[in-house]
Amino acid sequence: MQTLLELAPLAAFLAAYYAANLYVATATLMAAMLLVLAIDYARERRIPPLHGLSAVLVLAFGTATLLLHDQQFIQWKPTVFFWLLAVAFLASRWVGKRPLVQQFMEIALGQSLTVPATLWQRLNLLWAGFYVLLGGANLAVVRHASLQSWVNFKVFGLTLATVAFVAAQVVWLTRRGSLAPEPGR
Repeated sequence: MQTLLELAPLAAFLAAYYAANLYVATATLMAAMLLVLAIDYARERRIPPLHGLSAVLVLAFGTATLLLHDQQFIQWKPTVFFWLLAVAFLASRWVGKRPLVQQFMEIALGQSLTVPATLWQRLNLLWAGFYVLLGGANLAVVRHASLQSWVNFKVFGLTLATVAFVAAQVVWLTRRGSLAPEPGR
């Protein structure tokens, strides 16, 4: 259910783009993100930080796109989002008890992973690098491809790259570390 909720704004964006144009798709994406936040809050009485960050960026860049009638603003949103994630992964080396990658992977797997701290730190740097590359790839597509190619890259390319990267990390981690159920599970 959570994955469908996270992908719904992208699906709405894609459908609106092909049904109308980028500006209608941008407005649709903005509305869909607000709906996701409302559903998050209704279900959990909180808004997950990544959803909140993404929604703020969609609303800011989407508003600029619509008011200035300039598609580049919404095209920059994925790059800004990914680069902010990269900064967050890097900062988690010094802030908090565990690197961000460890927190994400334990939530995703619903289990604690027994992995050496140095390995978590290296993996954390790998994730930061991955997000820097994704942001750069988005800019390259924005600059060198058509709008339609960018829309498809944004919806399918970035999503599939992220899913493949996370899946590879899960497989790699489950082979390198040992899993222990979280207390109370």
